Amino acid sequence: MSKVLIIGGGIMGLSSAYYLNKAGHQVTILDKGDLTDNCSFGNAGMIVPSHFVPLAAPGMISQGVKWMFNSKSPFYVKPSLNPDLISWGIKFLKNANEKHVENSAKPLTELSLLSKNLYRELAKEPGFEFGLKENGILMFYKTEKAGEEEAHLAEKGRELGLDMAILNAAECKALQPELELDVLGAVHYRCDAHLYPNHLIAALLKHLTFKGVDIVRNHEVTKIETSGNTITKVFTGNKEWTADNYIIAGGSWSPAIAKLANIKAPLMPGKGYSFMVEEPKQRMHIPALLAEARVAITPMNGSLRYGGTMELDKINSRINMQRVKGIVESIPKYLPGLKPELPAEKDIWFGFRPSSPDGLPYIGISNKYKNLVVATGHGMMGLSLGPATGLLVSELINGSKTSINTAAFSPDRF
Repeated sequence: MSKVLIIGGGIMGLSSAYYLNKAGHQVTILDKGDLTDNCSFGNAGMIVPSHFVPLAAPGMISQGVKWMFNSKSPFYVKPSLNPDLISWGIKFLKNANEKHVENSAKPLTELSLLSKNLYRELAKEPGFEFGLKENGILMFYKTEKAGEEEAHLAEKGRELGLDMAILNAAECKALQPELELDVLGAVHYRCDAHLYPNHLIAALLKHLTFKGVDIVRNHEVTKIETSGNTITKVFTGNKEWTADNYIIAGGSWSPAIAKLANIKAPLMPGKGYSFMVEEPKQRMHIPALLAEARVAITPMNGSLRYGGTMELDKINSRINMQRVKGIVESIPKYLPGLKPELPAEKDIWFGFRPSSPDGLPYIGISNKYKNLVVATGHGMMGLSLGPATGLLVSELINGSKTSINTAAFSPDRF
């Protein structure tokens, strides 16, 4: 089998390494950091076949404009003359239409269901205890308008074969009797699941190391050499690396990596925040999404993880406390018994979701280089889609038929 070099050690890189190693390839992972805090660590841990509507959807434009003027809103685009943001925004506007939403539903659903099944298989493997629970997710709403929108989405979901149920407030209460609610109702995404990301990433790293995958930390790729339609070398400073096949799986850093090979991977980093609060009473066992507030709450490891916001801006280390305050203030409006305090800055995690302009990931062989696979751009669904992407990457490099059709995820579509 071939020698494969993966650039990026997040969930895409680790998942790709897992399936490539399983297929007999010799795998090396290069990561610019120490792999202790990539975007997969602090996310909500949700596996979401329910999320078949891409970010580029008609309602996001008008809603996004309204949110721009609220410092605590869940979505924000920093006004800028950054050419990458302008180019991304133009592509987003072109794709934010009903036809795109309709065309995206089936491939996104297939990718998500494949990933969920692979998580089930992975959870049965020795050493892979990462808290996988298939209790679904409750999308709570407080207004009739949100309820109508969610009911419409549930109907579309059922048409795609997804298990979804519309619940009134009493039915929501019956599922978790000790949890105080102030909602009109919810859609129970029974097709969804959740896990504890920290344990998953740790298990993958341990397994890959045991299996002989070379995981090289603190090595940032600074140069890529090519010859014709082939990548020949990758450099991290003065050190050079060669392989038969290369994979770009650098999350929000992927555009900079792609640029070194003179190709484009249009992405914007969408910063999200999360924090953990111990929950000794264990009142919640089904993760929640708060529809109007765009906040996620997940029970994991004896605590609740609260998360949200999407800030489109350049990669930076700033923590916008107003956005975090918006998360904190929204929670008791739906769940009066949960009143988390505003965490200290040191207790707030943030990460960057690699968001493509049409809301679909990039998964495929580059048209320009026959030995380059791109696996990035999964937005808020990175953890959810990791195993499926890793398997598809392995199948593409093996030259075998892919488990699902990947045409919609072409890395060259822009």
